[in-house]
Amino acid sequence: MTAPLKVFLFILLVLPACTAFPQVKKKSYTEIDRIAYYTGPDADTSKQRINLVIPKKVNKPPLLIWVGGGAWSYVNPDMEMDLVRKIAESGIAVASVGHRLSPATWKDSTLNVGIKHPEHVKDLARAIAFLYANADRYGVDKGNIFVGGYSSGAHLAALVVMDNRYLKQHGLSKELIRGVIPIAGMYNVQHYYQVLAEGNGNAFADNHIGSVFGLTPEEFQHASPATYLDSLATPMLLISETNTFKYTRLFEDQLRAKEYKKFEVLHVHRRNHGGLWKELSYANKSIYRELIIDFVKRQNTRDTDYTRKRG
Repeated sequence: MTAPLKVFLFILLVLPACTAFPQVKKKSYTEIDRIAYYTGPDADTSKQRINLVIPKKVNKPPLLIWVGGGAWSYVNPDMEMDLVRKIAESGIAVASVGHRLSPATWKDSTLNVGIKHPEHVKDLARAIAFLYANADRYGVDKGNIFVGGYSSGAHLAALVVMDNRYLKQHGLSKELIRGVIPIAGMYNVQHYYQVLAEGNGNAFADNHIGSVFGLTPEEFQHASPATYLDSLATPMLLISETNTFKYTRLFEDQLRAKEYKKFEVLHVHRRNHGGLWKELSYANKSIYRELIIDFVKRQNTRDTDYTRKRG
């Protein structure tokens, strides 16, 4: 066999076998899971934990602190990781935060143990304080911290920046939050109760709302972001879908009545509650996920490398 023929046969037979295996795409981020943000004697580190995703080759990226949904009773930071990783690929560090959970006897009679407001938002404030204190350790920009969340997480994200008492307990001010991104949430507990009672009956509303917030007017008021409209100074990106349109629209109207200028709102009428979350989390391309990324980019206070990575 001549030398040229040997070379031809090598190319024909061997090279296709070498290229049959797909190339493994290198991750553009570093992932640190199950970071305990509170370790006091009463800590529940299975719930009070963070999954942190940090983009590589970005000098001190901004940090989005994200709280997933689950009716304050089913929140799981691991469920948010598809969304978190996709945002991190744009050059933004993202922390998926878990918190202690409320009972959910309205759905499952065995889920009868848990916490009530304000313990959820206290946990979020603890997570923010931990990440702020450890920003240099993780290489993120403590001057560019954002808070966002979906569903019950949207409520908590809005509340922690509108009611300053929770961050203040850690010696922090709500002014350290550069922007807040509540998606598909509710912002007035009294209104939320009324809608649930009309659709499912008073017993259901009492069980669900009572387990999370209590049932007195004072407890409703205390837990409602809308109560603290006068103290809102944080730029906000507000997004709803078909199931939460009524809650978001009421909040939008209240913001406009106060002549608050630093908010943007989008009502996504082509997606329901689960549908919008699935698109944000799983779609290769999502205009709604891009809105989140763009909002962080525009509110960012310094020119970081991540602005170039989005291409």
